Amino acid sequence: MAKFLPTLTTIPRMTTGERRVAQRLDSLLEDDYIVWYDIPLGQKRRYPDFIVLHPARGLLFLEVKDWKIETLRSITPDSVEIDTPQGRKTVSNPLAQARQCAFSAINQLQRDPQLTQRDERYRGKLCFPYGFGVVFPNITRLQWNNAIAEADQELVLPSHLVICKDEMAPSTDPEAFQERLWNMFNYQFGEKLSLPQLDRIRWQLFPEVRIDAPTGDLFADEESSETPSTEVVPDIVRVMDLHQEQLARSMGDGHRVIHGVAGSGKTLILGYRCLHLAQATTKPILVLCFNITLAARLRCFIAEKGIADKVQVHHFHEWCGLQLKTYHVSLLPGNRPAYERQVESVMDAVDREQIPRAQYAAVMIDEGHDFEREWLKLVVQMIDPDTNSLLLLYDDAQSIYRKGSLSFPLSAAGVQARGRTTILKLNYRNTREILTFAYDFARDFLEAHDTDEDHVPLIAPEVAGVSGPPPAFRDFDSDQQESRYLVHCIKAWQQQGSTLNSMAVVYTNNAQGLHFHKAFQKAGIPSRCLQNAADKRAYNPDANEVVLLSRQSSKGLEFDTVLLSGLGALSNDETQQAQEARLLYVGMTRARRRLLVTSSQENWYTKRLKELATAG
Repeated sequence: MAKFLPTLTTIPRMTTGERRVAQRLDSLLEDDYIVWYDIPLGQKRRYPDFIVLHPARGLLFLEVKDWKIETLRSITPDSVEIDTPQGRKTVSNPLAQARQCAFSAINQLQRDPQLTQRDERYRGKLCFPYGFGVVFPNITRLQWNNAIAEADQELVLPSHLVICKDEMAPSTDPEAFQERLWNMFNYQFGEKLSLPQLDRIRWQLFPEVRIDAPTGDLFADEESSETPSTEVVPDIVRVMDLHQEQLARSMGDGHRVIHGVAGSGKTLILGYRCLHLAQATTKPILVLCFNITLAARLRCFIAEKGIADKVQVHHFHEWCGLQLKTYHVSLLPGNRPAYERQVESVMDAVDREQIPRAQYAAVMIDEGHDFEREWLKLVVQMIDPDTNSLLLLYDDAQSIYRKGSLSFPLSAAGVQARGRTTILKLNYRNTREILTFAYDFARDFLEAHDTDEDHVPLIAPEVAGVSGPPPAFRDFDSDQQESRYLVHCIKAWQQQGSTLNSMAVVYTNNAQGLHFHKAFQKAGIPSRCLQNAADKRAYNPDANEVVLLSRQSSKGLEFDTVLLSGLGALSNDETQQAQEARLLYVGMTRARRRLLVTSSQENWYTKRLKELATAG
């Protein structure tokens, strides 16, 4: 069966003919085919009915028409005159529609040198076949031939570019059906597309699945998009995994909960969801998290998507403060910390209707495992009931602000999660070596367990298969030796081509962070230590400097290289082991490719990590 995006069962609106075509594509194509239905293409946002991609066959664009032979009145190369319940209409020739979508996509793809031919005779042309055609699910081949002479067909809709009702019946032979599809190509090549090339095609056609790259202005009008794009295609592109893309495109309305391990792409799905909803709503979209630094990163992430004017990003307590300020609500008196009274003040004002409900078309919550029940209950009230769109992202293994899993069912917080939950077990961020190292260290404190849809499970991660250098552990006799080694490594990696903003030092206490920061300054290494709220809010992941941050502040972030340092400062207090192990697990799983763990004193944690590094 072909891989469908979105999944067929989640598509609410299809014509009868389109659904029949989708069912045939799904059942008569093998699992190495990818099929997209009604997905806007590129910057011009054209909507072909179906796009079919196969590594050996190439790229095919299909336009489906539910017309019946008796409704057709005339046809030219450019237009068709048909009878409808609203009267006679003139519409575009469906082949012209398919051709326009195809050529728009081909022009975009030909800008990528890695998707074009190397032979001088065909330089600049695509290195894989492409085609386009029309499907008539309600017209048989005999009806078509009787209605339009063969010579006329070649002028308006050549027979090899048309699939008719009797050629896509449930009993149709898969090979015969596929032969019909590939007859729509004018040529065939011998070589298959590689996996990186397939990713590059998706990167070009669907900007919304790009990782770490601007999507461009997806809301630009057609006229302003007619000029050729000057966007430079990078040598290496990163896109969402097909499973992530399928999940993101298949997400329906209502409340949705995703339980995902670290590095499973939860934030990417959040970004796609924001893009999708931003096109269809006039009310703002709210993205919340607990971590100040993560909020700053998400803000940049949303800005890269070009939707900062439609999506508001805040950490939870910042949002509470803004609500109080906007609606002129006084802080409730009391001796408890101001941040606690902020939350209670907002709840009280909402109950008194001083702060309005239903302010947002949608609410997205990243790192939802750090939210209290009353917080979730408050935020759910902020969703417009007409849209009722909530996305809650969760990983119980990263729950570091509480001693255990959520002690309450999600329904108690107003989250309607039953039948709308998804579990992501594959880790795409970390290499096999890093994930194994981190999980082996913390596994005694991260025992996986299942639960029902109304509670939050703890999920054991599974690696997606990428390999890299093994994590390294280094111990030293003093803090000074440790900091000198960090300076040495950063300078060496920089000379090898790594950018400073691809590296992060994750420390265990603030004093160490300042110590390492001063060592970097002395060595002339641009760096920023994120310790106060202002610095965390101002964090810019694009600034070319090494960032130093605590394990708590690193949650939700990722870097090519992580230096998890200062572990010697951890105590051997057994009552704190579970919490410290989770924090160290969070720190280690921030690393995409390279992980260095350092210490200047010995304790239970350093002994365990040293054993694992030596065994690896």
